[in-house]
Amino acid sequence: MTRHLAVARLWYEANSFSPVVADRAAFQRREWLTGDQALAAARGANTEIAALHDFLAARPDWQVTVLRCASASPAGPMDDDLFSEFYDEVVGGIAARSWDAVYLSLHGAGITTRRARPELGLIAAVRSAIGDTPLGVSFDLHGNIAPETARYVTYASSYRTYPHVDMRETANRVLDRLATAAEGRLKPVGAVLKIGSLLPSFNMRTADGPMAGIEALARVLERGKVFDVSAFGGFPYADTPDAGGSAMAYADGDATAALAAARVLAEDMHARCAEFDVRLPTPEEGIVQALDGPPGLVCVTDPADNPYSGGIADTPELFRALLRLRPPVPTVFAFFCDAPLVERAHQAGIGAVLDVALGGRLSPDFGMPVEARAIVLRFSDGRFVNSGPMETGLSVDLGRTVLLDIDGIQVIVTENCHPPNDPEFFALHGIDLRSTRLLCAKVKNHFRAAFQARAALIVDTDAPGPACLDLSKLPYSKVPMELRRVPAVAA
Repeated sequence: MTRHLAVARLWYEANSFSPVVADRAAFQRREWLTGDQALAAARGANTEIAALHDFLAARPDWQVTVLRCASASPAGPMDDDLFSEFYDEVVGGIAARSWDAVYLSLHGAGITTRRARPELGLIAAVRSAIGDTPLGVSFDLHGNIAPETARYVTYASSYRTYPHVDMRETANRVLDRLATAAEGRLKPVGAVLKIGSLLPSFNMRTADGPMAGIEALARVLERGKVFDVSAFGGFPYADTPDAGGSAMAYADGDATAALAAARVLAEDMHARCAEFDVRLPTPEEGIVQALDGPPGLVCVTDPADNPYSGGIADTPELFRALLRLRPPVPTVFAFFCDAPLVERAHQAGIGAVLDVALGGRLSPDFGMPVEARAIVLRFSDGRFVNSGPMETGLSVDLGRTVLLDIDGIQVIVTENCHPPNDPEFFALHGIDLRSTRLLCAKVKNHFRAAFQARAALIVDTDAPGPACLDLSKLPYSKVPMELRRVPAVAA
């Protein structure tokens, strides 16, 4: 007997405070595929769609139909017309025939220019279209998960690592249990509880700190009929009624057990809220601290402008501090996203000297531009493949890029906005990180997947940006007031 699985994907995390709307071009740069093209693009990658190859190899009695798969690098809200197109295509494709199971790969923290809960609306529409057919969903650990999700979804699970190195593993878990449910050997029932607070994501790594303890508890709670417990830190930069941490649990045929496990985890997460609050040095303090560190590569990060938190690669304060200090060591700054400047540099050619204004181009809210004189060193086509372990095998398109020399600092400027989380980002520009002393980068925790072992020291800093540390500085309108606690900053 051949069984049929329908698959669709919308992996997008939206920052309400970013001025950049995620349009069609943003998705086409990363993923806007269907069918065999989507499967071929994912082969060998550490992503959810890649898990379909594992699923088909293990279950030859299943056939998979891949509907629209869409993902883009995080930015501002998704263009609502584009989401409507995606929604109509996916829901229409699922409603067109009967299926034995449906799998959705979602992020959980998407918003559009007109909708605060687009993913929940998509889940509800799919459930309406398929009736009692099993529906499985994988989510990012930073999903803002609505309690109603458990009403619609047969089984769901989230990443258990941050940096997210278990995307494929998470999808494999969902697909395996979804198939088991479709075959009548598992009867999942779930519960989702909110913890009642926004959690800053700066101190949310799962290898240490509060999230390590939370994940350990989640694994302990997976016992008896409870087979999956997921902790969601949430994404505090999506201004939505569902923002904030949540706990989700699934049990085999036992709703009471699922609710009890979710409640224990939610209470533990709530009790740990203060542990997520950290104090970070200013950019200037961070650079000094890094240079006083051990020999080897030292890194200073600007998490508030991290593209994977919806940053725009346009805030200037870390670079301004770097120019003030002018460290007398081999230094790299990554990066600014400034397509007009890349065009100017290409027109001028290698060796040209340009007067430039860096940062503050898209918005003055996070600092005024830094004026400098730059020498054009090198060009690239902006294309590379991640070596991992974060998003291993992902094809990245930065657009055209230019490497500039500004007062002895190598500065990368790109046409498209994508975080420098992978060593191949730097190899593309001819930068030897082994001979680099100071690397300043617009990144956050995902950067550590590849650089924790490469760097002698990584120092995170606090600078203005759309994903800033102090959530009280952001103009929320939809997040309930009682969730917008001002953190008691820990030393």
